[in-house]
Amino acid sequence: MKSVDTPASGFPRLPLSGITVVSLEQAVAAPFCSRQLADLGARVIKIERPKVGDFARDYDQSVRGMSAYFAWLNRSKESLTLDVKQAPALAIMHKLIASADVFIQNLAPGAAERLGLSAAVLRAQYPQLIVCDISGYGEGGPYSQKKAYDLLIQSEAGVLSLTGTPDTPAKVGISITDIGTGLHAYSAILAALYQRKTTGEGAHIDLTMFETMAEWMMHPLYYTEFSGRAPRRNGPDHATIVPYGRFRVGDGGDVIFGIQNEREWSRFCQIVLSRPELATDPRYDNNTKRTAARTEVVALIEQVFASLTCAAVVTKLDAADIANARLNSPAEVWAHPQLQARARWREVDSPVGMIPALLPPATISGVEPRMDPIPAIGEHTEAILRSFGYSDADIATLQAAEAI
Repeated sequence: MKSVDTPASGFPRLPLSGITVVSLEQAVAAPFCSRQLADLGARVIKIERPKVGDFARDYDQSVRGMSAYFAWLNRSKESLTLDVKQAPALAIMHKLIASADVFIQNLAPGAAERLGLSAAVLRAQYPQLIVCDISGYGEGGPYSQKKAYDLLIQSEAGVLSLTGTPDTPAKVGISITDIGTGLHAYSAILAALYQRKTTGEGAHIDLTMFETMAEWMMHPLYYTEFSGRAPRRNGPDHATIVPYGRFRVGDGGDVIFGIQNEREWSRFCQIVLSRPELATDPRYDNNTKRTAARTEVVALIEQVFASLTCAAVVTKLDAADIANARLNSPAEVWAHPQLQARARWREVDSPVGMIPALLPPATISGVEPRMDPIPAIGEHTEAILRSFGYSDADIATLQAAEAI
C-alpha cells in the first residue's frame, strides 16, 4: 500500500510519507496517537465496527450532527469497517497488517489475544512490524483485566485527589489521561520507526494509561513521599507555590498569575503592589513561608487589587514581567487573537461539510501538515478491499455476511 498524503504545493513529502498504520482503535487515546501520525503524512487505516463505527462517533452530535470528539481525532484517516470476530474479516485484517509498518490497538483487556492479534503472534509473523498496545493497566498484576476510562484513571492515579476545591475533588476538564497516553504512544512509535531504520527489526510498545498518569504525577508523588504531606486541593491555585493562581480584582473580574522565584516576588512587591518592603519581610521572603501563610498573602494582594480593574492589574503585571493570563471560556479561545495572528486555523472536509480545525501545535520548517477529510463510517472499505484484489462479488458476499 502507498501513502495517500497530498502535501501542499511547494512543500516536500511529509516526514512520514510511505508509512502505513493500521489502527484497531476506539475512543480517544489510540485515535489521538494515530491522528498525529496522519498529520505528518502516514497513511492511517482506521478499523471500525460495521454500521456503528467507533463508539466515539456517538458521544455527542454537537458538530452539525457529528461528535466533537470524533471530529477532533479522526481527520486524514481511511475508514475500513470489519467485524474482526468473523474469519473472513480477520483474514482481511492480517492482509492489512502484513503490508503495514505499524499496528495500534486499544481494545478491552484480552480482546486482541482472543482474536489472535497479540504482539507475540504478530511480531513472530511480521518481524518488521511495530505493534503498539494501549491498555488501562497492562498485562500482569491485579488490575490487568480491569476496564479503564479517562476519569477512572484520573481517580486511580491520584489526579482527582489534587484537582478541585478543598471540599470537592474534580476531574480535569479535558481527557488528560487519553491525551497523555496518545502522545506517549506517538513518540514511542516514532522512536521505534527510527530504530527500525538501523536494525531492520520492528518492536512491541506496551503502553498503559495508568502508568502514563503515574509518570505525570511524579511531582506530587515525590512531594508527598518525602515531605510527609500531600499537596492540598486549591481550585485554580497552585498547591505548593504562592502566589500562583486566581486573584479577584475590583471590577469583579479575575486575573491568573504566577511567581516562580524570589526575583519575581521582589519585582511584584515593588511594581505591582507598590509595597517593596514585603519582598524582604521575614514572613514572606521565600516560597515555603508564603505557602504556609497563603491566606495572609492572598489577602494582601487582593486588598491592593480591590481598587484596580483587570486591565490595570494586567498592565502592572506585564510591566513587572510577571507571567499572567485571562480566565478564558472555550468561546474566547475559539476566537483567540493569538491563534488568528499566527494563522493556526485551517478547514477540513467531513461528512457534514467543511469545519475549522487547528494545525498541530508543532510547526516543522518546510512542512505543511496534512489536513485531509474526516471519514464517514466505512467510507474507504471497498477501495481498500479492491486494492487487495477483492472483486465486486467478493465484496458483496462480505457485505451480505455483515463481515464488513
